[in-house]
Amino acid sequence: MKNLIVLAALAGFCLPVLADTAQQEKMKSCNAEAKAKNLKGDEHKKFMSSCLSAQPAAPATAAAPAAEDKKLTPQQEKMKACNAEAKAKNLKGHEHKKFMSTCLKGS
Repeated sequence: MKNLIVLAALAGFCLPVLADTAQQEKMKSCNAEAKAKNLKGDEHKKFMSSCLSAQPAAPATAAAPAAEDKKLTPQQEKMKACNAEAKAKNLKGHEHKKFMSTCLKGS
């Protein structure tokens, strides 16, 4: 009976290890692609980083209408206008933050 319990416990620990997660599958495919490109060292690290962080591409036909249909709220419109003005004035850091605050308040 003890052997059966030990065996069941070991099986319970091994099953999650045996099943590949989506991230592991992605890592395998990225690694295979890097190997096919014969990347080494820093080039390999850089490629793996970008490959693993890449999101699956959405179909172009589905993404385009969704972007066109989306309307900005009045606050978002104001923020966009203020940000464009700050960019035109080449404001950075604290100056940009201060300008945005004043612009968004309408003062």
